[in-house]
Amino acid sequence: MNLARLATAAVLSIALSAGVVAAGIPPAVEGNGAVAAVVDLVSAGQFQAAAARIDVALKQQGLPADERAAFEFQRERMRRMRRDFSLDADAAQAQLRKQIPDLTDVEFAQWDAQGLFEHMAIDGERVYLQSAPATVFRLSAQARARSTKKATYLDSGLPESGAERYFEFDRKVIEAARATGHANVLPQRVRVTQSVTVAADAVPAGKLIHAWIPYPRAIRDRQQDIRYIASVPSAHRLAPESTMQRTVFLEQPARAGKPTIFSVTYEVTLYAQYHAIDADKVTPAQITPELAPFVAERAPHIVFTQPLRVFSRQVVGEETNPYRIAQKIYAAVDEIPWASAREYSTIPDLSDYTLRAGHGDCGEQTLLLIALMRMNGIPARWQSGWTFSDGDHEDIHDWAQIYLAPYGWVPVDVTYGRIASDDPALHWFYLGGIDDFRIAFNDDFSQEFDPPKQHFRSDTVDSQRGEVEWDGGNLYYDKWDSDFKWKILSPAGKR
Repeated sequence: MNLARLATAAVLSIALSAGVVAAGIPPAVEGNGAVAAVVDLVSAGQFQAAAARIDVALKQQGLPADERAAFEFQRERMRRMRRDFSLDADAAQAQLRKQIPDLTDVEFAQWDAQGLFEHMAIDGERVYLQSAPATVFRLSAQARARSTKKATYLDSGLPESGAERYFEFDRKVIEAARATGHANVLPQRVRVTQSVTVAADAVPAGKLIHAWIPYPRAIRDRQQDIRYIASVPSAHRLAPESTMQRTVFLEQPARAGKPTIFSVTYEVTLYAQYHAIDADKVTPAQITPELAPFVAERAPHIVFTQPLRVFSRQVVGEETNPYRIAQKIYAAVDEIPWASAREYSTIPDLSDYTLRAGHGDCGEQTLLLIALMRMNGIPARWQSGWTFSDGDHEDIHDWAQIYLAPYGWVPVDVTYGRIASDDPALHWFYLGGIDDFRIAFNDDFSQEFDPPKQHFRSDTVDSQRGEVEWDGGNLYYDKWDSDFKWKILSPAGKR
């Protein structure tokens, strides 16, 4: 897709890009029994039966394009799931024995029976998530005690080492907000270069490769003065500010035997934020047309399922104050351990999945939090991007915003969770406050790009690493790498 063919791509993308939700059913064919049956077979690990039905469906004459796309995505979904669940029991135990050399088969079986290793059965074979052996040390104190590597972890999933230094900056945010009387404080200017490197010969020489690299949106009082500096190649298309998952679109031809590199460099000013929320001043929000979407269900990932309703009643009880409800929900989701996740595009309902699994990464925890907030009449919405520090840490990350009258939209990061402090302001900092060591690219999930993709997205929910394709199809993560480099130009504080 070159820049001259955007109109054609826009039409094709309705069925083929972000419209294909994580379960694989575009809105146009939602409710189609044949597609839904295949989705259920794939989710159940019955890949052979699903593949047979897909083959029959795709041979039908006159099959609508959106249905064809849905069936084809289920084939791709199976490929992605096989890549995620790539360990058999022997391989999982071999990885564990790198940290627990004397691990016994009985011990492994006991932990497996406790649900500590994420797994599924694919055509009758029990297989384990690639990250399951590492995740067990976050989920089990017994496993940590048996490990030769004596690392400890915060509930947030961040290493405990250096945590006090990490949260010292949050104390500075609170102090600055109190001293100035402003919620938005400590601005710092940052220069970022984000790149995508496509493997040599991933695409035939001479064929155009199309790349979408995430790019920040202006966010009032939080993220301002965004300035494009340069890109590779220099010709680029910057999505409008209104694009909820904003990107820079780039394209260049593949060269035989050489990787293809795309990059964008920009500067942005980031602000930390802290709201000193007084529960007694918080009132139920008046649900205006602007707020209505943020208290509603939004399939497939925000659905008020019966298990979520039961969990919500258990957590919230008889509480009616919106802020105290938010605290209860925040604390309950914070109790769910952080753990590495399978690819979002393979999960039919992320919020329900997280509750059932009993663990989740930042995006899974955030979608569960958003679903629970909305169920209780508290408007909630998504944000995501990258986090970094002035040390050596950077990573993709997801968080949320909730609307509390009279404070308006306030940030919420349930993955960072409650800080171990006797100071209530610091303890609840990430329920209404946020640091300025993060850049937001997305103010919503599962949204179209501008220009749109022609083929399936690698991540049907988020947009942080980038997306790559060519006329022959999407290029998945096994065909390219992403990189995020940053430099603080005018620091607001140190961690």
